[in-house]
Amino acid sequence: MVAPWEAVLTELVRSRGAALARYATLLCGNASDGEDLVQDALTKVFSRFRRSHSEEGPEYAEAYVRRTIVTLYLDSYRRGRRWRAVQHLFEPAQVHHDESTSARVDVARALTTLPPRQRACVVLRYYADLTIEQTGDELGLATGTVKRYLHEANQRLAAVLQPEGERA
Repeated sequence: MVAPWEAVLTELVRSRGAALARYATLLCGNASDGEDLVQDALTKVFSRFRRSHSEEGPEYAEAYVRRTIVTLYLDSYRRGRRWRAVQHLFEPAQVHHDESTSARVDVARALTTLPPRQRACVVLRYYADLTIEQTGDELGLATGTVKRYLHEANQRLAAVLQPEGERA
């Protein structure tokens, strides 16, 4: 017999797994890290989920997983800050390819230039389609702080995404 939490996990991954991976990829900046983040979030959520709320459906679990994805992303950013400062010393220089790709790739690259909290605000507000108040609740931030992060992020994205001929 299948435990209730296993059925919820199976349904969530089957119906919303791809959407969760896209969501995490926008936060992380690449698909591989996004998939790892989803897997970590599912493991964390369902290790606790089976003890409680197992009668809840996949909708409840998805909201909880999305919240966990954002939290794990922000935590990993804080922990990895020191490594990123010296990482370039251990890796060969990367060759950058032509930037004239699709708008989706350009936006994804531009998102990687944002600090983690700004990126989280942009993804929650524009990709997850949350209101400013809901975004603040998800991140534990005041509404004014979310507005400031969104304003700063929009300015930075506009500058990065502006066509070459129009840059000042």
